Amino acid sequence: MKLVAQSLFFLALLVGTRVAAEPISTHELVPLPNHEVSFQIEGSEKLRWHFGKQYPRPFFYPFKGPSGASLTRMGHPGAQNHDHHRSIWFAHNDLNGVNFWSDSTTAKIRQKMWLSYHDGDEEAIMASLLGWFDGEGVEVMEQELVTSLRVVDEGEHALEIQITLRPAKEAKTVELGKTNFGFLAVRVAKSISEYFGEGLLTNSEGQIHEAEIFGNPARWMDYSGPVAIGTGSDRKTVVEGITYFDHPSNPRYPTKWHVRQDGWMGASFGMDEAFTISHESPLVLRYLLHAHQGAYDAEKAGRVASDFHDRPGFVVQKRTKRHGQFDVLRIPK
Repeated sequence: MKLVAQSLFFLALLVGTRVAAEPISTHELVPLPNHEVSFQIEGSEKLRWHFGKQYPRPFFYPFKGPSGASLTRMGHPGAQNHDHHRSIWFAHNDLNGVNFWSDSTTAKIRQKMWLSYHDGDEEAIMASLLGWFDGEGVEVMEQELVTSLRVVDEGEHALEIQITLRPAKEAKTVELGKTNFGFLAVRVAKSISEYFGEGLLTNSEGQIHEAEIFGNPARWMDYSGPVAIGTGSDRKTVVEGITYFDHPSNPRYPTKWHVRQDGWMGASFGMDEAFTISHESPLVLRYLLHAHQGAYDAEKAGRVASDFHDRPGFVVQKRTKRHGQFDVLRIPK
């Protein structure tokens, strides 16, 4: 009995030491079955990444607002031929002449491997490697994806996204054709859309509605409107939204925007002309999606934009410490 008691005592000390040395982070990534990753703050899920092969390309769903309601949806509210609109997703309509946008194409985007899951008290960071494969199964382009979930203001959070696009190893270049469609698109909840709900599109230049905004350059875009929370007699609506920021380091900043009153918005990198990427000159794009409470606030958006602009991007590198293959770090200023 004495030996058992001593063993339990030392085990308790060991556990206590480990907890003190490795406290549980406020921002966590939790891998789940069925090829999903949950992004959480203080144990509350804000976002989920889906990369299973049952889908033509990976996506994020839901992207929750401060109330806990999803600010995005799966698919168009009135047209099944837009089922490729999966919440928040990566795609492009013309990559070496291949359509990676719609569900009618045989081209696929696949996650080849995850590189790093990093928990922290300021942000949770996920890095992964995606491959863009044409209809013959040949990899055309490789996409390094780094995403960070972080608190913006009390009760509000943001998803920061950095994509690095390179030709596949066997290819010299990749030609991104002139198109309105690509690379990062957002389908908002039905109630937030201007047509199906009571939402409002607004950009950084003070323009509103699709007719004023479509095809014009802007530093950011906002889609805000009502969402329902609660159940039964406690059910009510609150106003929330997503502000989608372009980064000054991106080529063609400020980007032109493809927006629709039926409920979607996307930074349209290739709206005016094609773009060629090579191994020597990869394309790096940075974006931020801010889930905010209340209607669009231009002053708040300006502050968020300033913080995003000043924050360094990411670098993925081979890990030198034990028990890991890669690290993802902020680039030193």
